[in-house]
Amino acid sequence: MTMSISQQIIVIAMVVLGTVITRFLPFLVFPSGKPTPNYIQYLGKVLPAAVLGLLVIYCFKDVSFLSGNHGIPEIIGVSVVTLLHYWKKNMLLSIAGGTIVYMLLVQMIF
Repeated sequence: MTMSISQQIIVIAMVVLGTVITRFLPFLVFPSGKPTPNYIQYLGKVLPAAVLGLLVIYCFKDVSFLSGNHGIPEIIGVSVVTLLHYWKKNMLLSIAGGTIVYMLLVQMIF
């Protein structure tokens, strides 16, 4: 299915509009002169940990610890991410290192 030129322009305009709204809306709702509401500060404190927990659960949801390779490459990958992060305190290095180790394990060993 192909889109006409006018449909493509409308889609691009909607994407641009959505991006602009999501970028500028926080500055309009919470101007710099006013204090940030307590519930927003609370969300800023708890959401990063909640998102990380959600990602960990999502990554391990299809791993079978009772059959196959018993989740060994996944556990090693998570361990590498954890060790690299505590050692270097660099999120990008931690994620890249763990991903590389996991992919090497899955492709070459398991």
